[in-house]
Amino acid sequence: MDNTNHLHPSERNKKKRKKNQTPEAEFHSELTLCSKNKDLRGAISLYDTAISQGTRLNQYHFNALLYLCSNSVTEPLLKALALEHGFRIFDQMLAININPNEASITAVARLTAAKGDGDYAFELVKSMGKYGVVPRLRTYEPALLCFCENSEAVKAYEVEDHMASMGVSLEEPELAALLRVSAKTGRGERVYVYLHKLRNSVRSVTESTAKVIEDWFHSEKAREVGEVNWEVGRVEDAVSRSGGGWHGLGWIGKGDWVVKSVNVDPTGQCRGCGEQLACVDIDDAETERFAESVASLALEREVKGNFSEFQDWLEKQADLQFIVDGANIGLYQQNFADGGFSISQLEAVVKELDNRGRNKWPLVVLHNKRLRALLENPSHRKLVEEWMDKGVLYMTPTGSNDDWYWLYAAVKLKCLLVTNDEMRDHIFELLGSSFFLKWKERHQVRYTFVKGNLKLLMPPPYSSVIQESEKGSWHVPVAGKSSSECEESLTPWLCITRRNPSDAFLDIPTTVGTSENGH
Repeated sequence: MDNTNHLHPSERNKKKRKKNQTPEAEFHSELTLCSKNKDLRGAISLYDTAISQGTRLNQYHFNALLYLCSNSVTEPLLKALALEHGFRIFDQMLAININPNEASITAVARLTAAKGDGDYAFELVKSMGKYGVVPRLRTYEPALLCFCENSEAVKAYEVEDHMASMGVSLEEPELAALLRVSAKTGRGERVYVYLHKLRNSVRSVTESTAKVIEDWFHSEKAREVGEVNWEVGRVEDAVSRSGGGWHGLGWIGKGDWVVKSVNVDPTGQCRGCGEQLACVDIDDAETERFAESVASLALEREVKGNFSEFQDWLEKQADLQFIVDGANIGLYQQNFADGGFSISQLEAVVKELDNRGRNKWPLVVLHNKRLRALLENPSHRKLVEEWMDKGVLYMTPTGSNDDWYWLYAAVKLKCLLVTNDEMRDHIFELLGSSFFLKWKERHQVRYTFVKGNLKLLMPPPYSSVIQESEKGSWHVPVAGKSSSECEESLTPWLCITRRNPSDAFLDIPTTVGTSENGH
């Protein structure tokens, strides 16, 4: 007798398909359902049945099981079950010669860390090479966080070193954990290092990271750490070379810290201590690497002689303040179909920059085809010839891309760049530099014309990023934290200063940059 006649046709078809499935296919579909429903007990039951029946399992099956186990360790009622079966499943995977991949190792590392065994979690990561697998941040995280939670700072630093050797970068949660364990174990110099790594990694910290930072500055060790009698010139020189907003020399001064939650006014002045925050630039070494990168790519893609000639010409120029993307301004809001180019808009920009530069003319980069067209227009010729006589214009050659020229000039000479170009197209993608956005924020001047009137939008007066001042104080922007002291739209900051900073510096005048490194 057929017991399926009473079923709906779709149910009969489903039952028929299931009847015709291989044990492997049936196990696969049911395990996928358990994974989707986060059903650990059902998955373990399926696994036990499959093993007893000799069902062939593959890497996907083991990974799905390990993932379910590792995700269940946070559930008090499931943790013991997850740990017991997770390790048994991994052992079986290795026993039947199925190599683990990164997902497998990550899942087992999480299980190991849940037992509080950071050593084994780290060993798992270090063993990945024999399987031809490359670890990711999530693979290291269980060992790193386990060591940090267990106050095993030295072991946590070993994990960080291994990550660096594999090209894996820390993100805020990991940096906050390292900062916390360093603070907890009284390693003040390490705290200093991780504050700077946070500065490089995030623009504003989360509330939980802010709490870690506050706890450190309220600690007894933070009061004791630091040196007095710094040479002012040495610190100022370090800030200048770093691009502003930090010096990286170490803790300045000694004594209690005062931590306040404050706001910064629109000009960048801290409303807690009155210090002026900096608009942070990339440092000297990054600037040089950036310029070299732009030049290298330009020489590959431009006619080599043309760009080399521009480099040589640029070396001979006086101290320029502004580089102007001439085409971007001339074509702003013009009718491209008619080939429209507004010389009056470009003239307005040149005049305004001349005034701001105290009679130092800007450098306008313009393609020779565009320049020839302007010279052929009788109403424009006189102005263009005047600019040429004063050295305002640099004409890029036929077949060139203006972008390489104005970008290289702005980077190499550390100038402000006047353009509305968002710098997102292929040539900027080629640069692939992590500091490109920071450079743009500090150097790009945008513009607009309202009813024919020019308005320049200068770079912001300060950067919303962790800052270390020449006086040794710290300012930390906090994301998502409300403040009743002023408008909610403004980012709240931690203002961190020494209570008595007067003895931090020598009273005698010093020569900038002549001191040896060290404290």
